[in-house]
Amino acid sequence: MLAAVGLAQNLGALRALASEGIQQGHMALHARQVAISAGAQGADVDRIAGKLVQEKDVRLSRAKEL
Repeated sequence: MLAAVGLAQNLGALRALASEGIQQGHMALHARQVAISAGAQGADVDRIAGKLVQEKDVRLSRAKEL
């Protein structure tokens, strides 16, 4: 019985990890870190991160260009 509950929880976790919402949220956080690494400050961090996600091109070199 406990094994079945554990398997069900694992399946639920895998399904959540595979969902687009979590992946999109992770990408937004990653884009913010890339923007900061590129030297962005203040409001520019969100502006650049948003553009990186929109372009689906989250790279340090692109963040520096922006």
